[in-house]
Amino acid sequence: MKRRPAPARSATLFERGAHVPEAPLADRMRPRRLDQVVGQSHVLGHGRWLHDAIAADRIPSLILWGPPGSGKTTLAHVIAESTRAEFVPFNAVLGGVAELRVILKDADERRAYQGKRTILFVDEIHRFNRSQQDAFLPHVESGKVILIGATTENPSFAVNAALLSRSKVLHLEALGEEHLRALLERALSDERGLGRRGLLADPAALEHIARAARGDARRALGLLESAVSLLEEGAGALSVEDVTRAAESSTLLYDKSGEEHYNVVSALIKSMRGSDPDAAIYWLLRMLDAGEDPLFVSRRLIIFASEDVGNADPRALSVAVDADAAFRRLGLPEGLFALSHACLYLASCPKSNAVLRAIDAARAALAEHGALPVPLKLRNASHPLMKQEGYGADYRYPHDDASGVAQGETYLPDALIGRRFYAPTEHGLEASIRQRLARLRGGD
Repeated sequence: MKRRPAPARSATLFERGAHVPEAPLADRMRPRRLDQVVGQSHVLGHGRWLHDAIAADRIPSLILWGPPGSGKTTLAHVIAESTRAEFVPFNAVLGGVAELRVILKDADERRAYQGKRTILFVDEIHRFNRSQQDAFLPHVESGKVILIGATTENPSFAVNAALLSRSKVLHLEALGEEHLRALLERALSDERGLGRRGLLADPAALEHIARAARGDARRALGLLESAVSLLEEGAGALSVEDVTRAAESSTLLYDKSGEEHYNVVSALIKSMRGSDPDAAIYWLLRMLDAGEDPLFVSRRLIIFASEDVGNADPRALSVAVDADAAFRRLGLPEGLFALSHACLYLASCPKSNAVLRAIDAARAALAEHGALPVPLKLRNASHPLMKQEGYGADYRYPHDDASGVAQGETYLPDALIGRRFYAPTEHGLEASIRQRLARLRGGD
């Protein structure tokens, strides 16, 4: 009878630990003290409120708002190292409500039996819906937990007003290239990072990484780590070529549903309105190359053609509508030419917001006077009874006049006669429209 093979021996804790991959460079290099944090001097500098609050261990509930890699999680960890409170991290994406209940229950017991506060760090707090965010309120108000929420979204839109009113919002900025270079140099020399390898780096290589990272410390350190991993054994220096090899085509910073979406759209509109075709085409391609729906862009161009160009160049609306039709027929990539064509035309042509101002003025009159009766002369006299009531009486047919205009005739309700809603500008074709209307209106 064959003997059964002995069961495989489970690896010991130490053996398993020997095969655990090293933490990513960005995690290993995370600052532990306030003086190790680079950038954000407007928040963390000496004499600033947060600097003093951390030093005095008097941290209130905070909302840390900033782009990816700006140091929100790092700042939370620095506070954790500096405070006597228990620090509990929680991710709004990965964690569930059941886990959160356990955390809050533990915080309650910690306060009751140990007299110790709990700092609850909620990463990506904007991922919680309004009712889930409301669940924090009683615990924040009672002092059971000090909440530190991190978000890439504008808190005005992403965080409940009630929670926002009980927290201090700190706006972190994307790191400058000089800050990223300092982080990269530290990573190369620090033993927690790559210091044991004794690597040197061409300053141009570090500048290349800092520029490619676009303000994101995590991205910068990740690219450095990738570039170093591709070096041949024994290589002692990192070059621009090494960085270029490691850099893959990176995704543009653009969130189609978040604040950056509205920021870039705003930049496109304002560039066209400011008659800067170079900036306009840049923002247009920034949106499209990042995956924005081209039909959303097309709709914005059509709106702009009437709202910001109007009768200064009536062809603008036709160009925008034709570009939309062309794109729907061609799709990408060829349809990009039509959208770019329209964008450049709209940015370059004369501008007028007289259409918008006419809408606003007419609506103001409606709000002021309500639905005024239609003058009898303008009413539709489609029945003999209506004619007996005076409908259509004294109406002057403009085509009966040699000029094609019934001189001196009025068409507004009696209470609004003389009011002007449309005020053409002196820009483009609207200058001619202005002159003609001045003649028809009697020189006003």
